[in-house]
Amino acid sequence: MATCVSTEVMRASDRWTIENLVPSKELMERAGRAIFAQVDWKGPVGIICGKGNNAGDGFVVASLLKDHGIECEIVLLYEDAFSEDGKHFFDICVAKGVPVVSKGNYEGYRTILDCIFGTGFKGEVKEPAKSAIGSINSSNAYVVSADINSGLNGDTGLGDLYVKSDLTVSIGTFKYGHFLGNAGDAMKDKVNCDIGIKIIGETKELS
Repeated sequence: MATCVSTEVMRASDRWTIENLVPSKELMERAGRAIFAQVDWKGPVGIICGKGNNAGDGFVVASLLKDHGIECEIVLLYEDAFSEDGKHFFDICVAKGVPVVSKGNYEGYRTILDCIFGTGFKGEVKEPAKSAIGSINSSNAYVVSADINSGLNGDTGLGDLYVKSDLTVSIGTFKYGHFLGNAGDAMKDKVNCDIGIKIIGETKELS
């Protein structure tokens, strides 16, 4: 059994923690470091980034990979679609010389980090994410999803098209979607990393 929360509770908990305990950039850096620590990275690594803070976690990982001498590149699916904190860590990656491309060589990656959508995703996967998810799933890479597999609904675990990962690294607390719906098909393995987010709201135990 694992403690889980809804995406609404997770958002509220993030917000409370940022307002009262941990600045938002530090929280994003903790998330990226937690993901980095869970994986035996083999380069070249493709970090597939969408919009917002899920992409920001990927930028932190890219920066750490560069620091450790592991070949990587950022695949930026949406141009100029950064969150404020995400842009901060993206600029750090650029300053360090991490390559940024709009179309990745998915067959050439040994490891892929999925940072396209976060737990708030709902609806239909559209281009360019649709093609990116297809390329991830048809690759021979070891696939890691940041927080939740892109394309899955964070509350229901349902999705018509979603990343199939070898490892999913949940941040803060597992969400319902890590155990419901298509989660069993999407995730070979999953782990949760506590980064200091204080949970404000209802929790449930799921397995």
